[in-house]
Amino acid sequence: MTDSSLENVPSRARRRFPGISSRAYEHPADRSALVALRRLTGFDTVFKALSGLLPERSLRLLFLSDSVRVSEAQFAHLNDMLRDACYILDLEKVPPMYVKQDPQPNAMCIGLDEPIIVVTTGLVELLDEEEMRAVVGHEVGHALSGHSVYRTILLFLTNLAVKVAWIPLGNMAIMAIVTALREWFRKSELSADRAGLLVGQDIQASMRGLMKIAGGNHLHEMNVDAFLAQADEYEKGGDLRDSVLKILNVLPRTHPFTTVRAAELKKWSETRDFQRIMDGHYPRRDEDKDASVSDSFRESASHYADTVRTSKDPLMKLVGDIAGGAGDLGGKLRDKFTGGPGATKGGAGTTATDGDGTPEGTEGPEGPEEGPRKA
Repeated sequence: MTDSSLENVPSRARRRFPGISSRAYEHPADRSALVALRRLTGFDTVFKALSGLLPERSLRLLFLSDSVRVSEAQFAHLNDMLRDACYILDLEKVPPMYVKQDPQPNAMCIGLDEPIIVVTTGLVELLDEEEMRAVVGHEVGHALSGHSVYRTILLFLTNLAVKVAWIPLGNMAIMAIVTALREWFRKSELSADRAGLLVGQDIQASMRGLMKIAGGNHLHEMNVDAFLAQADEYEKGGDLRDSVLKILNVLPRTHPFTTVRAAELKKWSETRDFQRIMDGHYPRRDEDKDASVSDSFRESASHYADTVRTSKDPLMKLVGDIAGGAGDLGGKLRDKFTGGPGATKGGAGTTATDGDGTPEGTEGPEGPEEGPRKA
C-alpha cells in the first residue's frame, strides 16, 4: 500500500472488499422487485423516453449553485468518509457529494449518467461519525448497484403525477409505474442498508442511526432491544384489517418503516452470508456477466416462500395456510375480518376479534406441522 493510499484510512481498521459485486449485499426482494418493475407494461417505453428527457444537467447545476459540495475544503470529515466508503466497496470513481440545507434528516443518490449523493443538514447534525459513516456507505451502495437511475426517474414521475392529476387515464398510467418504482425502491433500501454495514462494519452504529432517524437525537431515552421489539410487534400484531392497513400505510412511501429496516439489517448481520463476505468470500464484479438469472429468480422465490412461511403477520399466515391447502379462502377471509367462528383457526398467534373489537383469544395451527421451519 502506497503512502497516498493511506491518506483517508479511518481511525480503526476496516476490511476492504476488492472487486465486490453488488450481488453480494443485494436483498433478494430488491432483485425480484426490480425484475417485476422491468416487466411492467409500458415501463421500457417510459424509461427510454425519460432517459433522454430528464433534466439531469439541471439537477447538477441546481446542487452546484444552491448546496455545498463536499471536498477537502468543505465538510472535510464527510469527504474522508466518502472516499473511505468508495475505497472499501472498491468504487473506482468517487461520486460528487453535496450538503443541502434542510432540517429533515435525509440522503439520496440520484443521477442517470453518473450518480450524485446528497445529504441534508438535518442528517449531518443528527448523526455521530460512525452513524454517518454507515449512511455514506448506504448511498455508495446505491451508486455501486446502479440504483440512482431508477431513483431519478421516480422523483421525476412523482412530480409529473401531481401535474397531470387532472388527466384521469394519464395519471393512472403514471401512478402504476410510480407505485411499482416505490415498491422496488423500498426493497433497494434494504440492500443499501447492508452496504452501509459493510462500510461501517459496526452494527451498533447502524442501529443507532436508524433509531435516531425514527426518534431524533435522544439516544439516552431509547433502547436497541426495545426498538427491535417494536418491529416484531408491528409484524405479528392485530388481525387481517391491520394487515391491510399496513399495506395502505406503506404504499406512498419510498423507504421501509425504520423499525423494519433495523430488524432486517440485524438479522442479516447474524447470518452466514454476512460472515462469508467479511471473511473475503463474495461474488466479484468480473463474474457478473456469468451470473445465472435463473439462480437469482430461484433465490428470490425462496426468499418470499420463507417470508410467507415464517411471517407472523396475520395476512401472511393466511396466505401460507391457503398455499398449504388449509381450507376455504372465502370463508377464512370472511371469518378473519368479521370475527366469525373460523377466525381463530388461521394460524398460531393470530388474534381474532368479535363484533365490538374485543379479543377472542388465540389458537395454534390445526394438524401436524408441514416440516422444519427456518428461524
